Formats: sequence, C-alpha cells, structure tokens
Amino acid sequence: MSFPLLTVTAALPAVGAIATAAVPAARRTAAKWLALLVSLATLVLAIVIAVRFDPGGERYQLTESHAWIADFGVRYELGVDGIAVALIALTALLIPFIILAGWHDADPLETGSKRWRPTQGFFALILAVEAMVILSFEATDVFLFYIFFEAMLIPMYFLIGGFGDRAHEHGEKAAATQRSYAAVKFLLYNLVGGLIMLAAVIGLYVVAGNFSLTEIAEARANGSLEMAASTERWLFLGFFFAFAVKAPLWPLHTWLPNAMQESTAPVAVLITAVVDKVGTFAMLRFCLQLFPEASKWATPAILVLALISIIYGALLAVGQRDIKRLIAYASISHFGFIIMGIFAMTSQGQSGATLYMVNHGISTAALMLIAGFLISRRGSRLIADYGGVQKVAPVLAGTFLIGSLATLSLPGLAPFVSEFLVLVGTFTRYPVIGIIATFGIVLAALYTLVLYQRTMTGPVKPEVSAMPDLRVRELVVVAPLVVLLIFLGVYPKPVTDIVDPAVKQTMSDVQKKDPQPEVEAAK
Repeated sequence: MSFPLLTVTAALPAVGAIATAAVPAARRTAAKWLALLVSLATLVLAIVIAVRFDPGGERYQLTESHAWIADFGVRYELGVDGIAVALIALTALLIPFIILAGWHDADPLETGSKRWRPTQGFFALILAVEAMVILSFEATDVFLFYIFFEAMLIPMYFLIGGFGDRAHEHGEKAAATQRSYAAVKFLLYNLVGGLIMLAAVIGLYVVAGNFSLTEIAEARANGSLEMAASTERWLFLGFFFAFAVKAPLWPLHTWLPNAMQESTAPVAVLITAVVDKVGTFAMLRFCLQLFPEASKWATPAILVLALISIIYGALLAVGQRDIKRLIAYASISHFGFIIMGIFAMTSQGQSGATLYMVNHGISTAALMLIAGFLISRRGSRLIADYGGVQKVAPVLAGTFLIGSLATLSLPGLAPFVSEFLVLVGTFTRYPVIGIIATFGIVLAALYTLVLYQRTMTGPVKPEVSAMPDLRVRELVVVAPLVVLLIFLGVYPKPVTDIVDPAVKQTMSDVQKKDPQPEVEAAK
C-alpha cells in the first residue's frame, strides 16, 4: 500500500489541534509554538503533494479509497486534481502567517469580570479549520465532502464569536453583542445552505446509487446513468445554493461583512482567503462535473448574479467607514469575478477563476493582516480615525499600499493576471457581461486609493503620531506575501501549469469548447 499522503496532510493539523488544545493554560506560549510548527509541517506536506502531482497524468492522483459505510455506498475516497493541489498549497501557505499574525490576539485580557477564552483554544481552532478545509479539497466522495464542508462551521463559529476583534468604538459590551450576532448569522446562513445541500446529496444517491464523484461522472459520460432534466436541475440548485452561500454570491452574501468586521484580522483572513474558497472550488468540482447540463442551463442567471456581486460589492466598498467592512465588500466583488470566470464556460475564464482563488487569497491576506496591525496600534477600525500614517510608519504604509494596489489588480501584481483572464474568457462568449464587469475595476481603484489616501496621507493626527512601524514578527508575516504578489504577477506559470489540464477536463465534462475568433488570422 502506498503512503497515504493526502490523509496525513489533513490529519496532521487535526492531531495538532488536539495537542494544542491539551497544552495547559499556563503554557500558552508553548501552545503557540506547537501550532506554528504543525502548520509549517503541513506546508511541507502540501509542497510534497505539489511536487508529486503530475499535471499531464491522470485527472485524480494520489488517490485513496477505503470502505466506510458500505450499506449506503459511502467510501473514504480522496484524490486531487490540479485545482485542488493549488488550493491545498494556498491553505497550507496562509495558515502559518495567520498564526504568526494572531500571536497575541487571544492572550488573556481582563475586561471587568470577563476573560478571553484560553489562548491554546484559539490556535487549536485554526488548525482544526485547516484540517477540514484540506479534506474538503481532497474528498472525491460527495458524502465525505459534505461532512467536512459542514463541520468547519463549528470551529469558525467559535473563532468569530469567542475571539472577536477588541477594537470597538462603543466598548466591550457592545463588541460582545456584535460578535455574537456575527457568529450566529454566519452559522445560520451556512447551515441553511448545508441543509439544502444535504437534501440534494440524498437525492443524488437515490438517482446514482452511490456517492463517488468519479464513478457518477464516468457513468454520466458513458451514458450508463441518465437523469431527467428536471431532476438534474433540482439537484444542481441544491448543491449550488450551498456553495453560493459559502462563496459568497449576492444576495446570499450578507453574513460576510459582519463576520469579517467582528473577527480578528487573522480570522477574517481565514474566512475569506481560505474557507470561502471551498465554495468556489466545489462549483468546479461538483456542480460542473455532476450536473453538466444543468450547469449550462443555469449559466445565464448565475452570470447575472456574479455581475451584480462585482458591481454591488465594489459600490458598497466605496462608501464604507470601517476598514474591515471595506475589505469584506471588496472580497464580495472579487468572488463575483471568480464565479463569473467559472460559468463563462471558457478555458481562459476557468483558468483565470482558479488562479484568482489563489491570488485573491494572497492579496486579501496581505491587505487584511496589515490592516489588522494598523488597527491594533490605534484601537479603531474607523477610517476617519487615521491620517498621515506614512510619515510615522513608512514600512507599514508602503506594504499597505502594495496590498491595496494588488486589490485593484494593478498590472505587475498577481491578481491582475487572473482578473484579465476572467474578463477575456467572459468577453469571448458573453461580451455584454464582460464589458459591464470592467466597471468593477474602476470602482476597485476608487475604494482602494481613497482608503490609502484617507489613512496614510495628509497631516499626522495626534492619535497616530507615536505609532510604531512594523515589528520583526509582523515583517515576517508581510514580506513573503508581498514577494508572492510580485512573483506571481510577473510569472504565474507555476500555478497555471498545474491548473490548466484540470480546467480542460472540466470543459470536457460540460462539453464546451472555446469560441473561435470571428476574424481568421492572416496566413
């Protein structure tokens, strides 16, 4: 039996979470170091997966399959394609930075008669989320995927509600109320989506007789499994609804701004750069592979919703007074681009969408974590409370500028390549949608540059006059992310080489080919 690399990669942070939680409260520094070492070891395993993966080989590689609940056709089946490999690498890469950035976020703090939850619990929950996200990317059994798709809500609920942001203009009591509201809203939205998906999962089993993604997709392709058009459409909608909540797609997005606003900056990154990617990934892996005809049927409506997300998210970002809410609405706009690329049904669009998932994760992590360092110094999330920061903390301001420019997809930084591919891929098949979506780029330039201008330039406000610049730990977090933004902006080939073959196979699943140019090239 070959070494179960995929299982070990997911099991390591799960075991690390248990070990971290078991560290005595008096040894909270040891808990931090243990969590960091486990996350680094997981990153090493993710790199091994990427090295061992052959982009030109079989679709799903490093596969594992074991009987689990045989009476119901449930198996423990794992396998990765190029898209999953890229997202596992992104997850494993970001978790160490999330842990380092949140090094002091859960330290005990007396607030009247209340204390923050134990430090080790904070880091244990982060590792638990990492394990469940990685398993979601690896699972090729639909029921197994569903379990971890839903299970990750539990640690996320406690991270939002129990370890929320301490910066609140109305005091700790109001902050606790808002954290609870945000956590409950996050949980309810995603639970409703999950329950609808569960009904669709059961329906899929009734139709197909098993939960294996590969077997069902193969049976559909060779004609041995037929679904009535109405059945396929209802099942597709059940899956897509859950994924659209997780993504999030307008109008199912309203939980995200509250969750990101009330979370610490590292947890906000965990939400939007890691957990939310499971939704868009699942659209590619499950919606398009299992329900190709229904996917094509729903494409016009989904593209309209994605377009609304792009413009709506950007417009609301322009009017925000809270730094975290601004970044949250910007992320809603970016997820609109990702979903638009997926359902444009072109190879450029889907390659761009997959690359966008990776690049958005890095750029949002950089901007949000730097914003978190800024907020921790001033104790306020309000944009109006800042001014002239670049004069007293030039390194912080410089890295904040790079993160902001990446958010608006400046050429030379990573998100530009992916956004360009999405727009090109969309325009070739849906030119009107592609043209309107470009206005999202104009609005992105507005909200990011205005954010930088109001916080970093102008006269130095007295409250920020003594603000320290980035410390060594913070530089260790920020510098690699900035380097990656520049590197992937100039040379995205390492990622595209891995994901392109998987995209071509997905295009084959839905029996779509790229539109041919209307004007022939000169001979």
